Amino acid sequence: MKYGRIRDLREDHDLSQARAAELIGLYKTTYQRYESGQREIPFDIAIAIAKLYNVSLDFLAGRTNDPHGTAY
Repeated sequence: MKYGRIRDLREDHDLSQARAAELIGLYKTTYQRYESGQREIPFDIAIAIAKLYNVSLDFLAGRTNDPHGTAY
Protein backbone atom coordinates (compact mmCIF):
# COMPACT_ATOMS: atom_id res chain seq x y z
CA MET A 1 0.00 0.00 0.00
CA LYS A 2 1.31 3.45 -0.86
CA TYR A 3 0.86 5.20 2.48
CA GLY A 4 2.00 8.60 1.21
CA ARG A 5 -0.65 8.33 -1.47
CA ILE A 6 -3.36 8.09 1.19
CA ARG A 7 -2.06 11.23 2.87
CA ASP A 8 -1.92 13.05 -0.46
CA LEU A 9 -5.50 12.06 -1.26
CA ARG A 10 -6.69 13.25 2.14
CA GLU A 11 -4.92 16.57 1.72
CA ASP A 12 -6.23 16.93 -1.86
CA HIS A 13 -9.75 16.55 -0.44
CA ASP A 14 -9.03 19.15 2.27
CA LEU A 15 -9.77 16.69 5.06
CA SER A 16 -8.14 16.46 8.45
CA GLN A 17 -7.12 13.02 9.68
CA ALA A 18 -9.91 13.25 12.25
CA ARG A 19 -12.56 13.98 9.61
CA ALA A 20 -11.31 11.27 7.24
CA ALA A 21 -11.35 8.78 10.10
CA GLU A 22 -14.87 9.83 11.04
CA LEU A 23 -16.13 9.40 7.47
CA ILE A 24 -14.70 5.88 7.34
CA GLY A 25 -15.82 4.99 10.87
CA LEU A 26 -12.41 4.77 12.51
CA TYR A 27 -10.68 6.32 15.47
CA LYS A 28 -8.31 9.12 14.47
CA THR A 29 -5.30 7.28 15.91
CA THR A 30 -6.12 4.17 13.86
CA TYR A 31 -6.37 6.23 10.68
CA GLN A 32 -3.07 7.95 11.54
CA ARG A 33 -1.37 4.57 11.87
CA TYR A 34 -2.72 3.42 8.52
CA GLU A 35 -1.68 6.65 6.84
CA SER A 36 1.84 6.54 8.28
CA GLY A 37 2.37 2.86 7.49
CA GLN A 38 2.67 1.88 11.15
CA ARG A 39 -0.20 -0.56 10.70
CA GLU A 40 -1.34 -2.74 7.81
CA ILE A 41 -4.63 -1.67 6.27
CA PRO A 42 -7.27 -4.41 6.31
CA PHE A 43 -8.97 -5.07 2.98
CA ASP A 44 -12.36 -3.74 4.12
CA ILE A 45 -10.76 -0.50 5.29
CA ALA A 46 -8.82 -0.18 2.01
CA ILE A 47 -12.14 -0.47 0.18
CA ALA A 48 -13.64 2.23 2.42
CA ILE A 49 -10.65 4.52 1.77
CA ALA A 50 -10.92 3.94 -1.99
CA LYS A 51 -14.64 4.77 -1.88
CA LEU A 52 -14.05 7.89 0.21
CA TYR A 53 -11.53 9.29 -2.26
CA ASN A 54 -13.19 7.78 -5.36
CA VAL A 55 -10.07 5.91 -6.51
CA SER A 56 -9.31 2.30 -7.39
CA LEU A 57 -7.65 -0.16 -5.06
CA ASP A 58 -4.89 -0.52 -7.65
CA PHE A 59 -4.20 3.20 -7.31
CA LEU A 60 -4.07 2.97 -3.51
CA ALA A 61 -1.70 0.01 -3.77
CA GLY A 62 0.59 1.91 -6.13
CA ARG A 63 0.00 -0.51 -9.01
CA THR A 64 -1.09 2.32 -11.31
CA ASN A 65 -0.89 6.08 -11.42
CA ASP A 66 -4.38 6.30 -12.91
CA PRO A 67 -6.73 6.97 -9.97
CA HIS A 68 -9.60 5.16 -11.67
CA GLY A 69 -7.74 2.51 -13.61
CA THR A 70 -6.08 -0.80 -13.08
CA ALA A 71 -2.56 -2.02 -13.52
CA TYR A 72 -3.49 -4.19 -16.49
